[in-house]
Amino acid sequence: MENKNTTKRLTNRTAECVWDENRQDVITPEKDSKERQIQSGNETSNFSTIYSKDLLPEKNGEEPTKQFLLEVVNILLSYVNKSFDRTSKVLDFHYPHQMKEGLEGFSLDLPDKPDNLEQILVDCRDTLKYGVKTAHPRFFNQLSTGLDIIGLAGEWLTSTANTNIFTFEISPVFLLMEDVLLKKMQEKIGWPKEEGDGIFSPGGSISNLYSILLARYHRFPEVKTKGMAAVPKLALFTSEHSHYSIRKAAAVLGIGTENVFIIKCNERGKMIPKELDYSIMRAKSGGLIPLYVNATAGTTVYGAIDPLHDIADVCEKHKLWMHVDAAWGGGLLMSKEHSVKLSGIERASSVTWNPHKIMGVPLQCSAILVRKKGLLEACNQMCAEYLFQPDKQYDVSYDTGDKAIQCGRHVDVFKFWLMWKAKGTEGFEIQINKCLQNAEYLYSRLKERADFELVFKSEPEHSNVCFWYIPPSLRGLPHGLERNSKLHEVAPKIKVKMMEKGTTMVGYQPHGEKVNFFRCVFSNPATKKVDVDFLIEEIVKLGHEL
Repeated sequence: MENKNTTKRLTNRTAECVWDENRQDVITPEKDSKERQIQSGNETSNFSTIYSKDLLPEKNGEEPTKQFLLEVVNILLSYVNKSFDRTSKVLDFHYPHQMKEGLEGFSLDLPDKPDNLEQILVDCRDTLKYGVKTAHPRFFNQLSTGLDIIGLAGEWLTSTANTNIFTFEISPVFLLMEDVLLKKMQEKIGWPKEEGDGIFSPGGSISNLYSILLARYHRFPEVKTKGMAAVPKLALFTSEHSHYSIRKAAAVLGIGTENVFIIKCNERGKMIPKELDYSIMRAKSGGLIPLYVNATAGTTVYGAIDPLHDIADVCEKHKLWMHVDAAWGGGLLMSKEHSVKLSGIERASSVTWNPHKIMGVPLQCSAILVRKKGLLEACNQMCAEYLFQPDKQYDVSYDTGDKAIQCGRHVDVFKFWLMWKAKGTEGFEIQINKCLQNAEYLYSRLKERADFELVFKSEPEHSNVCFWYIPPSLRGLPHGLERNSKLHEVAPKIKVKMMEKGTTMVGYQPHGEKVNFFRCVFSNPATKKVDVDFLIEEIVKLGHEL
């Protein structure tokens, strides 16, 4: 029985056809009857009786496959254009129950019988329609925003190749690209050419997990075969503003969250080195073995960069592994103006760096970079004979899959490599500088207004700007519990209105003793000052009556 949703026709074809509209394919009588229903040019293709089984590798499947993919490209081009259009919404918000119940023919239910390709195209279009346009110049909600067209092309090609990046045998080009990228990133960190290793991983949290795994193996290699029972009770150290993935990794690796010492930060969100030294001494006196310190270069909320040289001094004093979580801040190394903020990162034993954040590489793209060569492989190698045969006809050092804790590994490098080719290092530098200029502009605008308060008074170090909107009803209240209680409700109420209206998005959160505040981050090169001005005025409109 045909799904009832197949009655919904594909309409509103975009004007931006990607093939020559003057071309007319010759449809001969010999072609399959289903193929004859596919028309090119100005006429709308009829996919209502075409199914996935009619596409390649089916005999005579080339033409329907081509027309189907061209239609998908049309949908994507329309979406890309709308994403950069300031008159379009950032999102068309619906609540979960509305999505589950179905919207105008868009159903999440999975059928027993196949839907035709017309419905599949409708589903493609509606999936984008009801999602969030993270490429929109007025989307400020996450650290990963924007849409790089070259990166998008790289992602398409990667999916088309559909290979696994664990051996040179099946991924020769991509593995060499990974090697080139890792060496370039290590160079930016400042490690000598003869040192350095790394691998791309599924996100910054996994890269951070690698860093603890490597630190433990480096100090206690017997843990690989004998487990945690052969290792003394370990202590890790990270700041109160660091990413929660450090505690999560401690839980996953059997170290335990109670053995993660949380180090105090100053008002700006930077780890206090004296507090770190004190905590290490306290851990030793409690019978624990200090192992690892995580310093953050670009905290998630404040965008703070820990004093890396001072932390490195403490690590050297106590002979500890120093990791720098530069998932957010690593991109600053591409800028001559801002790379100095990460001075001291070259002293780290390992670094997490996410190009999918301020560098704008499409999700996901994260690397764990390790100073000591060979450690990744020694820690993780299992020598699976069906993959990593030592007697292959090429240099098997390029079979890097045994460095990873995964077996199958998605190719995340090609889009990054292609973007670097298209932009050059200077292109990334211009892009990153612009993002920080937008942050400085928002900071300067808010600083001069009476209806906004900055969470901290100093200029932004990264592209994070944290602030409260103070509605008229609260401006006369003295600072204290009553004001804080009411102010705590302002940001969530504005966010509800903001999402339902769909014109912009910005995140909020409490932090420590600070009540809910907005955190605006800039990583989209499409964002301009006019968008920053729009955000300010939209918050005022939505929150004025609160």
